[in-house]
Amino acid sequence: MRPQDFRCRHRLTVRWSEVDAQKIVFNAHYLMYADVAVTDYWRQMAMPYAQSWATLGGELFVKKATVTYHASAQMGDVLDIGIRCVKQGNTSLQFEAGIFRGQQLLNTVELVYVFADAQQQPQPVPQALRDMLTAFEAGEDMVQLRSGNWNDLGRLAERLRMEVFVKEQGVPPEIEMDEFDPVCRHVVALNRLGHAVGTGRLVSDAPGVGRIGRMAVARELRGSSVGRRVLDALVVAAQQRGDREAVLHAQVHARSFYTRAGFVPEGEVYQEAGIDHITMRKTL
Repeated sequence: MRPQDFRCRHRLTVRWSEVDAQKIVFNAHYLMYADVAVTDYWRQMAMPYAQSWATLGGELFVKKATVTYHASAQMGDVLDIGIRCVKQGNTSLQFEAGIFRGQQLLNTVELVYVFADAQQQPQPVPQALRDMLTAFEAGEDMVQLRSGNWNDLGRLAERLRMEVFVKEQGVPPEIEMDEFDPVCRHVVALNRLGHAVGTGRLVSDAPGVGRIGRMAVARELRGSSVGRRVLDALVVAAQQRGDREAVLHAQVHARSFYTRAGFVPEGEVYQEAGIDHITMRKTL
């Protein structure tokens, strides 16, 4: 077993609170490491937890957990936890985790989950989940980008934007949806359950200038590739229609995200909808 045998790998650093009197990681924490990796597994499958499991009609409950110890981790060690689904039963799923320090295997963890309804009664694993697990382990893309107009994508984009901008950030709903939505290009990232997990739009700001805005990513998928893929698709759309540059009003906390995509800040910080923003520009 090697780290590269796993598509999903989660990296963490051993903390002081996880070390016991022997100055090695307390044995129970390896189960916690594996559980954290399982959470990242769903994230890499582009599955925001509450929405995804509600659609699937149930949740996974641990039936069995076993740990095999090969060597000990110590405080400060950087660990890679690989996690994969190795078996699909009628009502159960079996996952295997390898906990590595470099190429050294420290622990092997086996987790057996049962898919169950709200009353924790076992139910057959939904075919949609089976298909997603198979696709993920085969290395397939878990997100599809769609580009189009408001009539085609508005319902999907609106739900995510209301969740992120209105519910989470407190933007007044009456200014979130505006007169530009019906006339601009929209991009929506969909997971394999058909949920919007990322969105953005492209407006004609001036001749030869495309303005990118309303960039939103589902909370649990921030820091993944979803936001960058939406942004890149909007930049390409601007290039294809002949724009010479793209401009956007970035929330200040996301400035580094846009900098990595080649956007350059200009001017001073200002407020929009009570949130600090800065104008950023990119030559196309």
